[in-house]
Amino acid sequence: MKSNLEILEQRLLKTKDPARAKILSHFFKTGPGQYGEGDIFLGIVVGKSRSIAKEFSILSLNDINKLLNSSWHEFRLVALLILIEKYNKADNDITKGQIIKFYLKNLKNVNNWDLVDLSCSYLLGSYLYNKDRSILYKLAKDKNMWSRRVAIVSTYYFIKNNDLKDTFKLAEILLNNKEDLMHKAVGWMLREAGKRDKIKLEKFINKYIKTIPRTTLRYAIEKFPEAQRQKILKIK
Repeated sequence: MKSNLEILEQRLLKTKDPARAKILSHFFKTGPGQYGEGDIFLGIVVGKSRSIAKEFSILSLNDINKLLNSSWHEFRLVALLILIEKYNKADNDITKGQIIKFYLKNLKNVNNWDLVDLSCSYLLGSYLYNKDRSILYKLAKDKNMWSRRVAIVSTYYFIKNNDLKDTFKLAEILLNNKEDLMHKAVGWMLREAGKRDKIKLEKFINKYIKTIPRTTLRYAIEKFPEAQRQKILKIK
């Protein structure tokens, strides 16, 4: 008899779409020297991955670990979506803590921007909301870009709950990052924080206008009135 893990893997392989996989390989920059170098895709849409993950939320952490170590991008994505399902169903903080410990241990496999963005705020951000958040500051100084992206994007959960302080503090730390994907992530979170408190965002921009990367700035002020946007961009 096949295990649930084997059934899941076969389901994903049967759902593959080679034409879409080719598009995704280009979109997620998998060429030599690019941020997603070596990543391979089955071409499964996220919605389908979500529905499959819900079916297999009974998988053990050991099985999820095997999926996370797969070369297939969608195997890793489904593993993370299952982990979120398990986290949301956990009825006590001890179990949630074990899931978060597992997530952090496997961050090396959360190695593309969609894997980061679709998991970290729902897991790490949610768990840390009423806890010490020092791990985010440790991640923000990690050599690995994806860990640094996890640090800032995890604060999206805080932002949704009108808690903005860590977003601005982490943005300060990450402003000097060289990667475009980090510029975008920081700008995105600043924009979301600005939706809740525009004055704080304006103060942040005024303070760092000379050093903030232009991509970060464009993302951060995307929702500002056009006249104000143009005025700021001219200063920069």
